[in-house]
Amino acid sequence: MEPYLPEKLPLQTIDWERHVPNIAQANSHLARFDGILQTIPNPELLLAPIMTQEAVLSSRIEGTQATLEDILEFYAEPSEDIKNFHDVQEVTNYRRTLQYAIDNIARTPLTLNLIKEMHKILLEGVRGNNKRRGEFRKTQNWIGRVGASIEQATFVPPSPIELLDHLSNFEKYFHLNDRERLVQLAIIHAQFELLHPFLDGNGRIGRILIPLFLYEKKLISLPSFYISGFFDLERNAYYDHLENISKNNAWNDWIEFFLQAIIFQAQSQGSLAKQVIKLYEEMKMSIAETTRSHFVIKILDFIFSHPIFKGTGFVNTTSIPKATASRLLNVLVEGGILVPVREKTGRAGQIYRFARLLKILTQTTVNSENYDD
Repeated sequence: MEPYLPEKLPLQTIDWERHVPNIAQANSHLARFDGILQTIPNPELLLAPIMTQEAVLSSRIEGTQATLEDILEFYAEPSEDIKNFHDVQEVTNYRRTLQYAIDNIARTPLTLNLIKEMHKILLEGVRGNNKRRGEFRKTQNWIGRVGASIEQATFVPPSPIELLDHLSNFEKYFHLNDRERLVQLAIIHAQFELLHPFLDGNGRIGRILIPLFLYEKKLISLPSFYISGFFDLERNAYYDHLENISKNNAWNDWIEFFLQAIIFQAQSQGSLAKQVIKLYEEMKMSIAETTRSHFVIKILDFIFSHPIFKGTGFVNTTSIPKATASRLLNVLVEGGILVPVREKTGRAGQIYRFARLLKILTQTTVNSENYDD
């Protein structure tokens, strides 16, 4: 199979009339979602678990089995002895990569060098660590069944000889203001996946670029819109549409699919964010009534950003005196706000769960069959 020859961007084959209804809906739902974002108190704290959930879902598309609770338990008590440590490490790397990218995009525009730095973090100490981590490929790669030769491949990305030219075109297009930003984003994501510039980790890096683009183009006030939930639900369609671009130049089918993903995720994440905000306000009153403590906000912010935590972590992060913290945790357990995961034994400290927030984070808030409403 011959290497794929990507079109130069911007594309000249977009059927704009076909996409008008989905563009209007996607922009409307995204604007509503951003309005919700702007009402969130302490967004860095309250959105932290949602960012972790994105890391779980994006990594799951690539085959990891770690759940959100696995990751939060690992954060509470890191250990290499857990059964799915390598999956947890991959998700943790994704989370670190996403945070690194967000921190940088707030200061400077996206560059190819930043993408390479992201890739270096993503593959640190995990699968693909030895596959030119942090560097664009200099050899021909291909996608196919395990053990398949290039002749048996389902997709062969562009030749490494031409790759840098295509990446340069990609970077310039990322910073252009095309006719419609969400269509531009659909093209950016697919083009990155089709260029397949790394030997491993392309899908995850490509999905991280989505909130970065939306934030750089000022379509959202925080780089906190994630799309992997939809791609995970529609995984086969996701890959089929990308493959169909390479085989049949089916860009318009892909753009329609991507806009539907934006609509779905804006509804889903908007619902999720509203539930988190509502719970935050409820818990502010409940914790005040339960504890009668002047540490209410410290407690509140901590349990929302650490829905699973160790008692020692609570003391160290909040700086509440140890004896007072211990008493407060007992009161919160007695009041039904926290659930102890295990009793303290020996040197192993007690771990607590904020079950109501975990339930919100792990439920499906919008039925996948309704994303094109």
